Order: sequence, then C-alpha cells, then structure tokens
Amino acid sequence: MKIVVSKDAKALGENAAEYIAGLINEAIAKKGEARIILSTGASQLTTLEPLITKDVDWSKVTMFHLDEYVDLPETHIASFRKYLKERFIQKINLKAYHLVDGTEECIAELTKELRSAPIDVGLIGIGENAHIAFNDPPADFDTKEAYIIVNLNDTCKKQQVREGWFATVDDVPKQAVSMTVYQILQCEQIVSCVPYEVKSFAVQMTLENDATNIYPATVMKGHDNFALFVDEDSFSKVDEKKIRPAEGHPYTIERK
Repeated sequence: MKIVVSKDAKALGENAAEYIAGLINEAIAKKGEARIILSTGASQLTTLEPLITKDVDWSKVTMFHLDEYVDLPETHIASFRKYLKERFIQKINLKAYHLVDGTEECIAELTKELRSAPIDVGLIGIGENAHIAFNDPPADFDTKEAYIIVNLNDTCKKQQVREGWFATVDDVPKQAVSMTVYQILQCEQIVSCVPYEVKSFAVQMTLENDATNIYPATVMKGHDNFALFVDEDSFSKVDEKKIRPAEGHPYTIERK
C-alpha cells in the first residue's frame, strides 16, 4: 500500500493525476491500449481536472464507471453519466466508454464488456461512510457478480445532499446500480483519491481497521497495487502508529 499525503486538495489532484497518467501510459506501452474505471463525486474533481491535461493518448483508452442511481434521468444534476460526459468524456478523445444507466437491464451487457479484458487502473473514491462505489456498510464482500443493485443508507444520502446534488435526503434515490467490491478488486491497479476534512473519519477507519464490510474501503489494503492519495485535512485523524496494513502488504507514506 502506497500512501501519498499532499498539502491540500489541489496538490493531491496534481500528484494523483501524474501517477495515474503514468499507469495508463505503462499499460498502453505494454498492450497498445488501456482500460480504466472512474469514480465520480465532488471529491474526484481535483484529480479529473488535471488528469485530462496529461500527456496520454486517450484514443487508446476505454473507460468504465462505477455506479448510477436507479431511475435518475441523465439530465439530473446528480447523474453520474452527466458528470462524466461533461467533465471527462467530452473533453478528450476516448477509444470507447461504457456507462451505467441505472437500470437492471444494463448489468448483463456491462458485465460482458467489463470482463472482456483486464482493467488496468481503477480510480476508486471513498465515501464519508468508507463505502466504495455504492457498496454501503455492511457491504457484500461475497458476491462474484460485477454489478448489483444496492440500497443506499442514510449516511450516504446525507453526503449527496451536503455536496449539493440533491435538495433533501428524501430526494436521493433509494437504490443504485453499483460495481461490486469483488469486481473493484480485479483491477490491476487501484488508486483512491480522498481529499478534504469531511473524509477524515473514512480515511482513519480505512487505515486503522482490518478488512471489514462495516468500513468497505478497508478491503483495498489487501490489493497488491493500492495507492491512497490524501491531503493533510483528510489524513488529520490518522494515528500512524495505529495503521493496520493487510497481512503481507506493507505500506509506505510519502509526503509531497
């Protein structure tokens, strides 16, 4: 596990974008193409904005994304399809992209496309309740499906309201189509970008606990290639003496 602590969210985004671009370019150099998964949400903007400026041949990159609310039109401000099209897809020249449309019917085709070849890099955000994708606690660590329909818990819904995506908790859809924990762990490289003080509890619980579905992000510590990018605010609650790496997966901390 590689932990990179940046001074603030902007520096985190720049450092993470440089690292991610390097991983994508390595995959392109090795295989002639790269396949990536993107997270959405307010915390990912400081990484996506510099990432699209990096020297990457995006015409050789295929993109997938993690999740989408059930029964939410793409025109809604909170739609992750809208988010990705406006902030990423329309700004570069991707080889291809595959979006979750929030219906059960999309799962079979997405699964087929996703599993047709390895995913080189997964950008996996961590929610305020330490969820990954929309796998809220207690997350399903057992299913081997690629995508499932999940129920959103109140902490997750409140986060969406605080970030300005919905006016009230009652406006947040009750369910979402989410990539599973199992499928996330199949990525060759996992990079989590987690800025801001509001994520400090999630970062603390992720780093100071063994793998548990009560804090789903803890499972990523057992991945062979996991990099966690935090800023001083999101890292502020962590007691470095209490960091619990997964067995056989030592960690390093770099400050930049």
